[in-house]
Amino acid sequence: MGEMAKPELESTDIRNKLEDLSGIEIKPGDNPYNALINACHGNAAEIQSLYATHRIARNLQQKEKFLSHEFKELIIDPFLLRLENPKLEPGFKDPRNCLVFWARPPDHIIRLVIHLQQALKQAAPNLWLMPTYRMHMTTLEIAHSRSPAEIESMVALMRPKLASLTNMPFTKRARLVKPFISYDLSALAVSFMPAAGEAVLSPPPVAPHPKHINHPGLLGNDTAGSDTYTYHHLRRDVFDEAKSTGVEIGSRYVVPSAHITLGRYLTQTDHETPEQRQKWVQAIDDLNKWLEGEVWDVEDGEYVGEWIVGQERGLDARNGALWYGGGRTIMVGEGF
Repeated sequence: MGEMAKPELESTDIRNKLEDLSGIEIKPGDNPYNALINACHGNAAEIQSLYATHRIARNLQQKEKFLSHEFKELIIDPFLLRLENPKLEPGFKDPRNCLVFWARPPDHIIRLVIHLQQALKQAAPNLWLMPTYRMHMTTLEIAHSRSPAEIESMVALMRPKLASLTNMPFTKRARLVKPFISYDLSALAVSFMPAAGEAVLSPPPVAPHPKHINHPGLLGNDTAGSDTYTYHHLRRDVFDEAKSTGVEIGSRYVVPSAHITLGRYLTQTDHETPEQRQKWVQAIDDLNKWLEGEVWDVEDGEYVGEWIVGQERGLDARNGALWYGGGRTIMVGEGF
């Protein structure tokens, strides 16, 4: 008898679909980011409110799952498990090639994230943590789970527009605020919301700064004015520019979320009992209270929770097996 074929590994996305809980409906064929912008009349405060609705509703939904009497297990990522434990399947390579545009967090956000990761690791010692040098926020996913040849043809199609895409945040400044731990049965992230008139807390751009570019809070610029262009607007414009190359955009999900993955579960060990799960949920709730009280809108605090996308570097166009921060850079845009 021939050797039995190995069962195909299943992505955590299949068992743990990220659904839009903001209440916005997207019409097929439209730029998906326009739906939320139009529903909010382009108003930054309304856009922020819908981002808040989504992440609060999702955390409540996931909290119920963790504390439910019907809880069965965490959703372990079989790809990451094999990459982290080579003995499970020697020679395993992640076959899922992707093409993305990432925003990379600046140094002050990395400092905050390290603090959050350390606190989470105390609550769940077996948690897998995303290495800081691999951290990213996906501004636009062009394709996922494709072959290298398929991705190569897409890169060739997009190459003439890569400079304008990766440099977009240099002239279009979008600000993110109010970090918050979001979680589910497979992973956790720190999520942000588009700014809506809050005071500027980030370090200023490196001098000299071009006078014709409106940077939030610089030279007396009104944040209420600069915040009319939100991170959701930036994602909309990146989508339109990418689509203009003729490439087919196959994002897995389009939800009002701006997040950096902090970690994933690779074992059930820390969450086997109801007491452990209660402790885990409480640890996340406590961290979110700390963020709201000690980081949000706090001037001269120990940590800065604001991120102006494009600080230090522009968008990072990447391809390869990059599900966990890997792959290679094709081009990085200019930072400020």
